[in-house]
Amino acid sequence: MNLTVLGAGAWGTALAVSACTRQPTRLWARDAAQAAAMRSERRNRRYLNEITLPPALQIDADFDAAVAHARGGLLVVATPMAGLEGILRRLPADAPGVLWLCKGFQEGSGLLGHEIARAACPSLSAGVLSGPSFAIEVARGQPTALVAASHDAALAERAVEAFHSDTMRIYTSNDPVGVEVGGAVKNVMAIATGIADGMQLGLNARAALVTRGLAEMTRLGLALGARAETFMGLSGLGDLVLTTTGELSRNRRVGLLLAQGQTLAQVLAELGHVAEGVLSAATVLQRARALNVAMPITEAVVAVLERRITPAQALGLLMGREARSET
Repeated sequence: MNLTVLGAGAWGTALAVSACTRQPTRLWARDAAQAAAMRSERRNRRYLNEITLPPALQIDADFDAAVAHARGGLLVVATPMAGLEGILRRLPADAPGVLWLCKGFQEGSGLLGHEIARAACPSLSAGVLSGPSFAIEVARGQPTALVAASHDAALAERAVEAFHSDTMRIYTSNDPVGVEVGGAVKNVMAIATGIADGMQLGLNARAALVTRGLAEMTRLGLALGARAETFMGLSGLGDLVLTTTGELSRNRRVGLLLAQGQTLAQVLAELGHVAEGVLSAATVLQRARALNVAMPITEAVVAVLERRITPAQALGLLMGREARSET
């Protein structure tokens, strides 16, 4: 199966590296200079410097050629959420099925990936590939499990054919809404958990935040039409645990640095890469309020990011809430 990954960031590069020894794989980089350097050096120095790119991996800066390579196969969009709509609108009418890797809501519109695709190219067979995964571990060939979710069962099975291997398990789902909500909200919860860890609140507090964060995620997902069981799977609980506790989590790192007293501008400058939770937090809250869904942890994170309250004040607000039934 011919496979093209559109976007040469860390995650797109890692997935292309994982697949290229089994499938004819092309990685598209928007920057022609970056593509040329990756071809000559066999390294993505900006995003995944420690990984040698296999000789089998083709690297291209020609968008049309990269898309044409996947005809009859599979396209994977590996841009940040901000770039998804632009990529989808560039695809030809006969484009093969598309899966995206990006997690979050579109800034401004507040749309999830499946909503963007429905507006941009309603006839396209599309879905999402998500789950608990740090790019560097995928590129190293360390064991990973992901879920391919689409209303088109054949597309989800094509993802299994493309990526399933002895180091990567691909499960399928017909609940792309739930998978996308999990991927978006877990980043906000990772910021919250990073703040708690940075304040040295302890393991009890971390466990409480993760558990109540899962409850918030599920409530929003159900209101948007997802199924409850999806949030107990890889893209829900699995990705939430990884992102809230893993040392490689950029969103958790944001919370840790905020707890140390840094401003958001200082945090983002130190981070150097996109932290989708920062971009998504206000939109998660906006959509929750529109649906009358209570998300107190998300509210606290947004208030801290906007510098309306301090991390200590956020803790006070959460701990001061009235007692209630857990379910």
